Amino acid sequence: MKKNDKPLPPWAPLIPEGAFISYVPTYRVGEYFDRFHKDSFKPADFDALTFYFYDPTEHGYPKDKTYPLITFLHGASNALEGEVCINYTGAEFYSKDEYQKTLGGAYLLIPLTNEYRNEEGKLRGSWRETPTKAVYELITEFIKNKMGGHCGKKVLIGNSAGAWMSFEMVNEYTSFFDVLIPVGAGEIPDDKTLDRYDEENVSLFFAIGKHDEINDYETLVRPRLERLKAMKNCFIFTPEWVYNGDKGIASIYFGFEMGQHCLVNPMHCNLMFDDGTPMDPRLPNGVTGWIASLL
Repeated sequence: MKKNDKPLPPWAPLIPEGAFISYVPTYRVGEYFDRFHKDSFKPADFDALTFYFYDPTEHGYPKDKTYPLITFLHGASNALEGEVCINYTGAEFYSKDEYQKTLGGAYLLIPLTNEYRNEEGKLRGSWRETPTKAVYELITEFIKNKMGGHCGKKVLIGNSAGAWMSFEMVNEYTSFFDVLIPVGAGEIPDDKTLDRYDEENVSLFFAIGKHDEINDYETLVRPRLERLKAMKNCFIFTPEWVYNGDKGIASIYFGFEMGQHCLVNPMHCNLMFDDGTPMDPRLPNGVTGWIASLL
């Protein structure tokens, strides 16, 4: 489909004068897939789960060191895409030398749900049908068997439906996680739960676009912003517009418009434009710099 054949997004009349619409991310998908391994794990009371992972010690980092673990939870239907899900979660570029150097080396883990489409074409087996306990068991088993039982800070990044699940995971296992980065989530926990985040020293990077097509910013997010700002360590990234690396406002038509919901794409690019300037001046070193400051 040619660029000018794309449907016009519903928010197109609102974009600033002189702005343009960018229909595809500027990076190449799959460039670093060969750095990841594929495996599976059978939780105690649930079906086996497939996962992808990256091991920094296979790429020049010493084995006698403790590394952080960054777990990525994918969006709805992304598990159906196989290894492409590595990219869709925003995990692929975290295996790049540049990202790994900033982090001082980090293990990457991408669990997949057992998604499938039934005879009616409806998605089944998503995160909402996957117990948090099963994912927790997978993560702890990964630390034991792939990281030798030694793990530094535990970072959880979720995109869209995975952002909802990332909140569910930290709500249930608050003391286990150190950093939470939900991208495109509207289900912000209640005050009591956020108090527990603070008590357990969980750092939160909350990210959602103001024109998100799936989760309404005005009704779901704006009323909770003051409470998020009151947390001990919460970075709030709610851009007026979600951009691609070419500085165009992002549009993705996948049966419906979701370009502003897919904030994970610029997050994947470390919130940096292709010319090296940050998308948010508060993050001169991008998301990886923010994470590194906590490690």
